[in-house]
Amino acid sequence: MSQTPSSRNVPVGIVQFSCGEDPQENLEKGLRGIAEAATRGARIVCLPELFSTRYFCQSEDVAHFQRAEPIPGPTCEVLSASAAEHRVALVASLFERRAEGLYHNTAVVFDADGSLRGRYRKMHIPDDPLYHEKFYFTPGDTGFVCLSTRYARVGPLVCWDQWFPEAARLTALRGAQILIYPTAIGSLEDEEAARETQREAWEVVQRGHGIANGVFVVAVNRVGKEGGIDFWGSSFVCDPFGRVLGRAGAAEEEVLVVACDLGLIEETRCGWPFLRDRRIDAYDGLRSRFLGDAAHGQNTPSR
Repeated sequence: MSQTPSSRNVPVGIVQFSCGEDPQENLEKGLRGIAEAATRGARIVCLPELFSTRYFCQSEDVAHFQRAEPIPGPTCEVLSASAAEHRVALVASLFERRAEGLYHNTAVVFDADGSLRGRYRKMHIPDDPLYHEKFYFTPGDTGFVCLSTRYARVGPLVCWDQWFPEAARLTALRGAQILIYPTAIGSLEDEEAARETQREAWEVVQRGHGIANGVFVVAVNRVGKEGGIDFWGSSFVCDPFGRVLGRAGAAEEEVLVVACDLGLIEETRCGWPFLRDRRIDAYDGLRSRFLGDAAHGQNTPSR
């Protein structure tokens, strides 16, 4: 019997954990989380950003390039086997070694048979205190992608991408039903007073992506203190109305499984037809860096 839209429930598994110095231990922790999520009914599972290592981007050190590996590579082989064993689609973020001196922060997507459905190379690369990612990662050149799995069409994005509505929009326009963000975000030691404000902004902007595009959003963070960053966990799933369907704790390692009714996508978009009413003839300015130069008396190119 074919499924009706209202019964297209896809359980999504979030594996939130802390990362230590030993990549093998981190990998094994991730595999245990995948297994637990699958046992609890998850059909799509996501791990945190760069889950196999501590967050090394807090300093600029060429030695850290040794952490990178090719895709496909050893970690991909293990993840592929886990996806096939548990019959889940799997999203994971890896430090990709593309060539000598060329590295990316890359999300890979495996289908439930273990096949590599594709990859997404992180497009937006931050350079902030203790987030020196521009030193390590070349901006992605895959564009924004939608990858079909056995259970749903997923749009992988990575951490800093979560702040950019353009990334969410273009991924949704490619057909993604679920935006999935492997993430490593927290507050700095001298920002503890602003921690909750920052965490709320992080969640709210992503819930807005769900509403504006009529899709589900999944954000998977790490927890624990690493160097000068206290990762705030709070991994969550929201629906196309922006409602939080499940949220992990701020400090605990946790496996969360949340059912996503894909029928809500059509229901939401019919009621709030934002895609229908987009003025695609009026958005050329989005390809400009800034449009206010003329208003400020500056005679500069728009790009």
